[in-house]
Amino acid sequence: MLKEYRKTATIKAEQFDGSEEMMNKYEIYKRRTSFTQNSDYVYYLPTKEGDLQTWIGCWIATGVEGEYWAIADEIFKKTYEEVMK
Repeated sequence: MLKEYRKTATIKAEQFDGSEEMMNKYEIYKRRTSFTQNSDYVYYLPTKEGDLQTWIGCWIATGVEGEYWAIADEIFKKTYEEVMK
């Protein structure tokens, strides 16, 4: 039987702006390419599963074990809401 589930853990996240500060913080690197539409670079975020292609405007999430992953802006806005303290 199919059941519904929701996540119970919170995450920390910030929107990637392409700055050197954020690239250093998350060890993001970029490579020049001529195949992208909006930039001369493609960004890569190292994750537990391997390097993940990332774009400016994506959200960099930090999980409960300190792991990072990128979430597209439109998916992030549909899936998460800010926790008010």
